Amino acid sequence: MTNDTENGHVETEKLKRILFKMGGRILMISIIALSGLALRQQKTNADIDPQKNVYLFLHANIELEEKSINALVANGFSKEKIIIATPHNVGKVGDYMAMLWLPPTPDHIKIQQITGVVDVKPEGLIGYWKGVSKKELYTIPLELD
Repeated sequence: MTNDTENGHVETEKLKRILFKMGGRILMISIIALSGLALRQQKTNADIDPQKNVYLFLHANIELEEKSINALVANGFSKEKIIIATPHNVGKVGDYMAMLWLPPTPDHIKIQQITGVVDVKPEGLIGYWKGVSKKELYTIPLELD
């Protein structure tokens, strides 16, 4: 019986060491992944062309217009170039899209850059934006009171 108890104790200790090593590896992988995301997020105002238009999608959150514009300006966008998006006026390749996200109660602004615009038949609230392709750049926190 003592042998079984000792073997069980040894096996438990081995299992603890294995789990500890795995936990360390998981932690290291998590740190690397988060560091990569942080570096991707640093691609903010340094890469923004302030001469390009920024189409702001409020998603019916009109009360957040001023706060959104202030956040965009604080992150390198030109106030004069911010345009409230409508279904009928789409941007050009190279322009930016700034979307309050996630509707209906956004807590950040998703910044995207327009990579292509094709002629389409407008559809509902999306309108001509249906023909716009874009790439995700980063997000800006939306400070809510």
